[in-house]
Amino acid sequence: MTRKSAQDFDQDLLILFDAYVHGTIDRRGFLDGAQKFVTAGMTAGALLAALSPNFAAGQQIAKDDRRIATQTLSYPSTGGSGSVKGYLAKPANAAGKLPAVLVIHENRGLNPHIEDITRRLALDNFIAFAPDALTPLGGYPGDEDKARELFAKLDQKKCVEDFVAATTYLKSRDDFSGKMGVVGFCYGGGMAHTLTTRLPELHAAVPFYGNHPALEDAAKVKTPLLIHFAAVDERINAAWPAYEAALKAAGASYTAHQYSGTQHGFNNDTTPRYDGAAAKLAWERTLAFFNTRLRSA
Repeated sequence: MTRKSAQDFDQDLLILFDAYVHGTIDRRGFLDGAQKFVTAGMTAGALLAALSPNFAAGQQIAKDDRRIATQTLSYPSTGGSGSVKGYLAKPANAAGKLPAVLVIHENRGLNPHIEDITRRLALDNFIAFAPDALTPLGGYPGDEDKARELFAKLDQKKCVEDFVAATTYLKSRDDFSGKMGVVGFCYGGGMAHTLTTRLPELHAAVPFYGNHPALEDAAKVKTPLLIHFAAVDERINAAWPAYEAALKAAGASYTAHQYSGTQHGFNNDTTPRYDGAAAKLAWERTLAFFNTRLRSA
């Protein structure tokens, strides 16, 4: 079966799906709202299924790929949840110390797509580490709806501390070179922004379509930023001009790209909102940015 793309769906349906994904409406709200888009061969439930992630279709790096070494581990987060689980990947035959990249998931926890992103970074010769913010509620449950429901119950202040603690864990590793970046998607993009206001020692941050911090916090940003925006994403994009002005006023180093014709989530290759050309360009830019910022003397 040919995979569908965003162009196969009405834009108002995509906006409705975005509201569902981000908790503005629940499953019933989506199904009720999707009734106007029902056709003879596509029920509201089928529309939801077509828009939802297909992790197998999007996987690029197999879990047992021998080029990388992976493990699930726990690290201490005394200021947050106490102990947090995470997924770590690195080159199997790594020589010497490597830079690290913290990978921050969307609002469903550490799902198979984020694990795959982590493995991709390992193949590009980074120590990549993806914590699961859902750890205190049992971890990613294997169901995206349940994951969203759990995510809404998290103490977000503790979540921030859990991700801060993840950087402390990476600094403690014997194979860490001393330079660290962060990449995040949607919720994770917002968290990546937040970490730049907390951790001036970060060497690079790449938020994909994430919420911005409070304007007054821009003055705390010392980390170089590479920011990726979708074109059709008013929920995120509306706040950018004011935050950009605050970054400029603070003398922060940033580069921002908006990708024409793309939807929120365009880098996620498990859903129809994926845009292959834009995702390829954004990822090439991301890797080049990390290589420049994390490997230079």
